[in-house]
Amino acid sequence: MIKWNGAFPPADEQERDHQTLLARFQQTVERADIGFFRHCHDKGAGTAAKTTARLFAHKKHLVHVGIGGSSLGPEMLLTALGVEKGKRVQFLNNIDPDALAHQMTEWALPDTFFYVVSKSGTTAETMAALAIITSWLESKGVSAAKWKEHLVVCTDPQKGDLRALARELHLSCLDVPSNVGGRFSVLTDVGLFPAAWAGVNVDQLLLGAETARGLLLAKDADKNLLTRTALWIEARRLEGRTMTVLMPYSSLLKDFTAWWVQLWAESLGKEGKGLTPVMAFGATDQHSQMQLFMQGPQDKAMLMLDVAVHARDFALKNTLNAAAAKALAPFTLGQLMEAEFSGTLKALEDEKRPYIRLTALQVDAQTVGALVLYFECLTVAVGLLLNIDPFNQPGVEAGKKYANDWLTRHHP
Repeated sequence: MIKWNGAFPPADEQERDHQTLLARFQQTVERADIGFFRHCHDKGAGTAAKTTARLFAHKKHLVHVGIGGSSLGPEMLLTALGVEKGKRVQFLNNIDPDALAHQMTEWALPDTFFYVVSKSGTTAETMAALAIITSWLESKGVSAAKWKEHLVVCTDPQKGDLRALARELHLSCLDVPSNVGGRFSVLTDVGLFPAAWAGVNVDQLLLGAETARGLLLAKDADKNLLTRTALWIEARRLEGRTMTVLMPYSSLLKDFTAWWVQLWAESLGKEGKGLTPVMAFGATDQHSQMQLFMQGPQDKAMLMLDVAVHARDFALKNTLNAAAAKALAPFTLGQLMEAEFSGTLKALEDEKRPYIRLTALQVDAQTVGALVLYFECLTVAVGLLLNIDPFNQPGVEAGKKYANDWLTRHHP
């Protein structure tokens, strides 16, 4: 479901723009070097992740090791979809030694095992964490010959230091497809393995993405959510709205916005162009950022996402002797959230702040899979409208190079 707020080009012009963008999008995602759009459709997708998850099903504590796209996607999935009772997942996604020290106090053998993710197999932060993990295992009396009982890795299918280590040490090793970039990799083994181990139905995740594929390729301009949204965002950019706010009304989707921020920023910010992503979530940010969104600079386009059906709800019936509590008594918590969302949309309209309304049926595996593919494809489509390559990240690579130069200069 989508609600539009704002003016659009005449129908014939809109149709022409839709067909042009759709053709460019299809041509792009069908390239051999771009695999994210086809992966959910590939026969056997998720099989290796599920098989490996069963091998480690007896463990109770998974430490997921990665940075950027190797961590944000998996963390988003588990925040949204949960971890089954009796299991715990911890994300080691930075190199802050103070934070790591706190995390390590929670590691205990034999229940803890580690999932180390790096597409290149050479990511400095990830390899640093692996060095610390293997030293910790040795300090607990676990020899290199037994690391395979405590380590799973995910990396390029053929090359890189991590792949070589996996072969040398006989570790379980999953693949980051060579034609899928890290920030587009959540629906590969990168995210599917921790999801499967945590009890998420990964078949439903992939089904959601596969179902969305057809909708995103719709020939009818009025029915194609992808091209209409991308063209709307581009129209707002030409008005000077260079910031994109994604605001789901769901705490379960809060980390979804963190995943989207990397996807949007790293894909679209280059060549002096770009759209700055802003993460928010309701109703919490109605009491903070919404003041800026509502009456600050006219430089933001709002993507407002609500959830139609909640898995649980709570009656607000009460016996409190307080007018505010009595006013809420006839309603449920879900209805209050609906009221907050509707009120925000009306206020945005009053302030002439442009938004798109997106509605997810519910927060389940199939819906999350569809949302992932939709926002990945939207990122690509907007990149095409900006006439940039949404799949590279030269600014990030420059920082990595200078970090390596520093290590070389300071090598003892």
